[in-house]
Amino acid sequence: MLKGNLVFGQSGGPTAVINSSAAGLLTAALASPFIEEVYAAEHGIVGILKDRLFDIGQEELEELNLLTQTPSSTFGSCRHKLADPNTDESEYKRILEVFKKHNIRYFFYNGGNDTMDTCHKISLYLNKAEYECRVVGIPKTIDNDLCGTDHCPGFASAAKYVATSFMEVKLDSQVYNYPQIIIVEVMGRHAGWLAAASVLASHKGAGPDLIYLPERHFSLEQFERDVRAVHEQKGDVMVCISEGCHDKHGRFIAEMFEDSHLKTDAFGHKQLGGAAATLASFVKEKFDIKVRAIEFSLLQRCAAHLASPVDVGEAFQAGEAALKFALEGYSDFMLGFERISNAPYEIKMIRVPLAECANLEKTVPDEWINEAGNFVLQPFIDYTLPLIQGETECIEADGLPLFANLKRVLVK
Repeated sequence: MLKGNLVFGQSGGPTAVINSSAAGLLTAALASPFIEEVYAAEHGIVGILKDRLFDIGQEELEELNLLTQTPSSTFGSCRHKLADPNTDESEYKRILEVFKKHNIRYFFYNGGNDTMDTCHKISLYLNKAEYECRVVGIPKTIDNDLCGTDHCPGFASAAKYVATSFMEVKLDSQVYNYPQIIIVEVMGRHAGWLAAASVLASHKGAGPDLIYLPERHFSLEQFERDVRAVHEQKGDVMVCISEGCHDKHGRFIAEMFEDSHLKTDAFGHKQLGGAAATLASFVKEKFDIKVRAIEFSLLQRCAAHLASPVDVGEAFQAGEAALKFALEGYSDFMLGFERISNAPYEIKMIRVPLAECANLEKTVPDEWINEAGNFVLQPFIDYTLPLIQGETECIEADGLPLFANLKRVLVK
């Protein structure tokens, strides 16, 4: 067994259960005789570059356990892109310097596609530098778009929130005796998993009539025809639109109109949002009825009060399993889930080579989308329902959720 210290970091957008993975990994690491000191990086890889590490050994076990019901990234996240080491290895040299200073022999990074790319680059560099360190990626994303794993921690809880919220909005929209068109925007850049989860509400009789995913090209003309057909048949129309929907030219919805310019982040991803509002303005010009735009925004990724117990448990187990595999000598992999069966629901933990999941995206299978490209079919429901089971339990104080309150003692 390789003995030494461990550092954990969080990257990318947070989820309702990302801290459950932290709890699983960190509590297991504190109990391991092979891990001497346990650290967490402030704001992910940025904290490592700045040598700002928290000493997890100073935390109370009770507070670490509360991470399982605490949303957001408790140690801080980042969207920092490392350069190609063949072009600029300065940051890699700094990472190696910090790792040597603190005898880091285990590095775990919790995030999505770009995070796995960062893990792989660091793993290759440390191996080239002949510095023994186990590098492991722990999956996290509400987008559910990581390759090599059946699903990702964070998706199920967000899916449960989306489906529940659609059911609630649907009932609210039917209060008055006049028809409405409601357009709801859900997160998802290139993969429509989360928007597709709105079909669970329709499955229960209170969901959207139309669902549009990035997996199919979006057409304003077809959208107008679809809305008109539902309106003529039912009066009310509820639409779920993924923020990443784009036309055959690759233009996102906001870019289909004049005077639009989307900013990009450090990874070159366009900062999306506003699809529902844009389409609502478009529809208002075509229909003489009330139109409402709703954007779930951050709520869909931080609603820990509605977290799926399956999701919470699997996220925790992912942290534990990642450490177990690393202690067994494995490195340069992402922890993944392999589904064994739906009924009863069963999975097993697997190792996915980082090279097979870094910078790659898993999309909703085309055969799970209807021919018209405006709704989701039964196989998606069968896939997702097992992931959202269970009644959410939460320790409260004065009627409000009790979140972890960590000391965050910096290592000197």
